[in-house]
Amino acid sequence: MRCAVVGAGAWGTALADLLASNGCETVVWAYETDVATAINASHENPRFLAGATLAPSLRATSDQCEAVRGAELVVFATPSHHLRSIAAATCTHIGRDTILAVASKGIERGTLSLMTTVIHVEVPGRSVVGVSGPSFATEVAKRQPTAIVAASESIAAAETVQALLSNSTFRVYTHDDVTGVELAGALKNVMAVATGIVEGVGLGFNSRAALITRGLHEMTRLGVAIGAKSSTFAGLAGVGDLVLTCTGALSRNRAVGVDVGRGLSLDEALAGKETVAEGVFTTESAVALAAREGVDMPIVQTVYRILFEGHPARLAVPELMARELRPEQDL
Repeated sequence: MRCAVVGAGAWGTALADLLASNGCETVVWAYETDVATAINASHENPRFLAGATLAPSLRATSDQCEAVRGAELVVFATPSHHLRSIAAATCTHIGRDTILAVASKGIERGTLSLMTTVIHVEVPGRSVVGVSGPSFATEVAKRQPTAIVAASESIAAAETVQALLSNSTFRVYTHDDVTGVELAGALKNVMAVATGIVEGVGLGFNSRAALITRGLHEMTRLGVAIGAKSSTFAGLAGVGDLVLTCTGALSRNRAVGVDVGRGLSLDEALAGKETVAEGVFTTESAVALAAREGVDMPIVQTVYRILFEGHPARLAVPELMARELRPEQDL
């Protein structure tokens, strides 16, 4: 099968390498011409996935239309805030029967749309699959055992993505709760920023465990409010990805939170970083979505105050601890 991956960051490159290694004729689109050149010339992406040797059959291009033309599967792996414009630019070159997979994670600012919704709007009439789960790109490229989910309203489309991506080190489960899988993948980045802040101010494992657990509760509460299944948040796309991103040393979102917790401003924490910390963008959207749905999300709201309103990080946890006592589970 001919496959295209749109976006040659770390995650897009790892997925493209996976597809190519599994025998698919695969092209990856890179915005940066030096990335495309490096992939074609030396089978590596030193800018975004340093140290990984890519499949010799993987080809890269800086022409979006060339990348997707004739592809039977197109995987979108761009930063969430660029997804709509990039998808719109490629729409007319994507076949009517092409399956679209979305590996981008986020909630679009303004519209508050999930990423699969953005693709449904900009490239209508195709089957869309959301791909999410605990998966650092570097470890996927090193063929360390990884498990994720492919969620779609079309079981056939989800099973196609499952078959194309799965191998002896990368296991894909199908799922039918697209909303839950996508929302979990987006919100866990906010919780990773929060966990980093907790670490940055010098708090320990007890605090981290409490925050992750209550963060999962907030994620589930918002998910159920917009039609997701609560059980989804107990799976790979929920607690699995949450634990990885909140505790893993490779987490960009956690790293930004650590810097902010240590006293840096958001601009200072982001300065010089070429890769995107999606949790920063998603925090704004999550606060707006929670307000729209009337859902209380104290951790998310606190992260927003710290990142965008200059609230001192050292005050955040004491304030959360001082909230009115209540049952653990919603009645």
